[in-house]
Amino acid sequence: MTARIAVFPGSFDPFTNGHLETVQRASHLFDEVIIAVMTNTSKQPLFQPAEKLALITAATKSLTNVRAVEQSNELTVDFARSQGAKFILRGIRNVKDFEYERDIAAMNQVQAPKIETIILLAPKRYAFLSSSLIKEVAKFGGDISTLVPANVMQALKQKFSQKEG
Repeated sequence: MTARIAVFPGSFDPFTNGHLETVQRASHLFDEVIIAVMTNTSKQPLFQPAEKLALITAATKSLTNVRAVEQSNELTVDFARSQGAKFILRGIRNVKDFEYERDIAAMNQVQAPKIETIILLAPKRYAFLSSSLIKEVAKFGGDISTLVPANVMQALKQKFSQKEG
């Protein structure tokens, strides 16, 4: 039987508890979950790819069938194929996310008909959560302790204290 491998792509800048919960849920559905860390070229990242990989690896260390890798500058379906994945995993928080992800899934189907997009709905407690919002709150010293893994919270504090100094 072929292993059920899913790729969970994103910029993860930073990795949030919403991302973590999606990965935890997916780890029960798939034999392997590959977190594909991408660089969003339209945004200025706070964390470098190596930092993101280290943070995600630490946050998911208890999930034995999950690994984080850097995705090179290529289509996600091509990356998925290179990893032997038949699924692309996406989490959605709201209708706006759904419309965006539906369009990407349709394009992915044109590019790679044998790769399916699987969508997991965010739980209500994380439906508002975004990496951009986390960065904004963290920058001004707000409480993000229930919104990101502890190691990510520490990394954010360190980043913003460096920027102030």
